[in-house]
Amino acid sequence: MRLEVTNRTFLAVSVSVTRFWPSLRFPGFAISPRALSREEPRLNDIQHLTCRGGETLAFRRVEGDGPTVVWIGGFRSDMEGTKAMALDAAARERGWDYVRYDHFAHGRSSGDWRKATIGRWREDAICMIDSLKGPVVLVGSSMGGWVALLAALARPGRMAGLVLINPAPDFTERLMWPGLADHERQSILRDGEMVIREEGLGEYVLTRAMFEEGRDWLLLDAPMPIAAPVHIFQGRADDVVPWTHAMTLVGRLAGGDVRLDLIEGGDHRLSTPQDIDRLIAAVERMRLQAFT
Repeated sequence: MRLEVTNRTFLAVSVSVTRFWPSLRFPGFAISPRALSREEPRLNDIQHLTCRGGETLAFRRVEGDGPTVVWIGGFRSDMEGTKAMALDAAARERGWDYVRYDHFAHGRSSGDWRKATIGRWREDAICMIDSLKGPVVLVGSSMGGWVALLAALARPGRMAGLVLINPAPDFTERLMWPGLADHERQSILRDGEMVIREEGLGEYVLTRAMFEEGRDWLLLDAPMPIAAPVHIFQGRADDVVPWTHAMTLVGRLAGGDVRLDLIEGGDHRLSTPQDIDRLIAAVERMRLQAFT
């Protein structure tokens, strides 16, 4: 592991495995002149993708050149957030193919929140990937980072890269459950659910099923054979996902090329103009790397 202080804004930790993954060259995909121009592709309105059980995922797509960038949002967030919208604007300006969607029981997607689980969100990410053609760059924020990692493990041949923002793999087990008071945990175990009132997230229900089912998808206890390059942005001042969580994740990523940027003073949102610029640049690098 190499620790490099690149400027006063953030620390860049680059973890390189001696075997760089050369198979990220995808046959049949080449950068068209439009991808390098400022021509604006068509922006579609809300569409719906039918997944398991007839449930539908609401999504928006900017049509452009692949690899397709797929935004995977966080817990209780939707596809209209600051970072998702910034990537939308970048896609229109730069000619990317780009999809952002709402998880099951989030935003405009269908679904009963009490039936929402990590496994369901994983399935829906895979459903979205399977509906697309060619390689993808997954951009996962917070819980979306966990979902992106699970999807990458399920569809390794489709991955051009992952960009993760304050990723929260295993958050139900390592972060959320320990953070509850004893009486809250007892209430969930006894009644099967508990109403939470949280500033910024509003009122919602935590279910025993979400915690129990989440244990089927824990990642941080074993190496993850993800060969695609991974770029992680982690705020040092994140009070939701501690920066040490990202360090644990880096230690479990077993293949390919991994970079961790520790953002000094960065919070859980990482949505400042500088954060957005770094995010867009990282996604652009992932896309271009797929052709080299």
